[in-house]
Amino acid sequence: MQAGGAGYGISSQMRQRESTASIKDAPKTYAQQSPPTRQTIIEFDCRGLEFTEFRSDGEWTAKGLESSTNFAAIDLQEGEWFDYDEKSGEEVSIKDMKWEIRRV
Repeated sequence: MQAGGAGYGISSQMRQRESTASIKDAPKTYAQQSPPTRQTIIEFDCRGLEFTEFRSDGEWTAKGLESSTNFAAIDLQEGEWFDYDEKSGEEVSIKDMKWEIRRV
């Protein structure tokens, strides 16, 4: 694994095989478009395993489109987020998110 990379490894005594998942490239920023489009955010190299579910656990960040205001500690576990951008005087939100796991 390269410096700065991330990975996951697991081994099974029953199958006598090691399975791994490594991030291929740094995650990409979602580029806001109208209408919204499907975009690849992250790719993994999986060996001997397959991801079946994505959970938006943890803290996320966003930047205001017109004001460039940085929003931190965004919790997306409920599937949406709302706030107010003081610089633009507008409500900001992340909603109607859809995740897809697919083979490439």
